[in-house]
Amino acid sequence: MTSFMIDEHLDRNVPEEWRGGGGCSFCRIISKELSSNILYETDEVVAILDILPLRPGHTLVLPKVHIPHVTDLPANVAAAIGVAVSKVAKAVSEAMQNTALNIVCNQEYAQSVPHVHFHIIPAPGFGGSPQVGATRVKPRTRRELHQLEYEGRSELDEDEGRELAERIRARL
Repeated sequence: MTSFMIDEHLDRNVPEEWRGGGGCSFCRIISKELSSNILYETDEVVAILDILPLRPGHTLVLPKVHIPHVTDLPANVAAAIGVAVSKVAKAVSEAMQNTALNIVCNQEYAQSVPHVHFHIIPAPGFGGSPQVGATRVKPRTRRELHQLEYEGRSELDEDEGRELAERIRARL
């Protein structure tokens, strides 16, 4: 999630189900109980396309072991995630032809699934430089940006997801 969204979660209660992995959707994806577009997989980690992407190419990298907090990651799992994030980010950049990325990991307050995961999110295109002498537009408020970000999300189409996953996997 982007930084302006974080304040929305400051006083959020942590659900009890975060204490165990029973209903975790990521654990269900890892066990192949739920389908996903897997981009990269090792014994320790898996990278999948987000089903509600902020932008095309929005990818999640997660450990295969259920751990709700990044602060509780064993060193070997953290290292495996680091390798995967770097490798997958490069592939996403190349596949999307966009080197601008946002890579983030939330813990509790802005985390929607109680399983450590890193987001790799391609930045939006900016459409070129503003023309000299053009009127500057007043910057949007954080709330307006948050609303635009939310409204810009749409569910990942299965066919588009498969095609995008193939483009990214081809670069791994």
